[in-house]
Amino acid sequence: MSEHFSILIHKEYFKFSCAHFLIFPDGSKERLHGHNYQVGCEIGGELSDRGLVIDFKLVKPVVRELCDELDEHWLIPGEHQELTYRHRDDGHTEVVYRDCHYLAPTEEVIVMPINNTSAENLAGWFGRTLVGRLRDRFGRVSVRSLRFTVSETSGQHGVYAYADD
Repeated sequence: MSEHFSILIHKEYFKFSCAHFLIFPDGSKERLHGHNYQVGCEIGGELSDRGLVIDFKLVKPVVRELCDELDEHWLIPGEHQELTYRHRDDGHTEVVYRDCHYLAPTEEVIVMPINNTSAENLAGWFGRTLVGRLRDRFGRVSVRSLRFTVSETSGQHGVYAYADD
């Protein structure tokens, strides 16, 4: 028999609002629009001698920090093969996808290390970044599995799952 333990965190304040557009496989794209995203995570690991996988108090501020970093920005996929961007000297960022040209204040744009701004890719960014920051801040954190969700609307979630096999 195998037992597994985890903590599951969904807080009202685990949210962020941002603008984006998806680029579809046929090359078409959505119009620039926004969502009020909600996030949550489940972290699995070994129980400590104190009966904890990881203290909720360690995880919650890091998730909140990640949400705050993205809040009220335009997210663009920095790894898309056709979309280009250029941070101009005048404090603006120029974004080009095919025949669409955009110009926005650079401080309002975040170039994400993903190939599309899908809920799935955002969940992956959150999950990988969360694990990295927990380890950076708290040393050897025993995260054996992680499941991170990003909801762009009620009932629609992108999910990232990680397991240390």
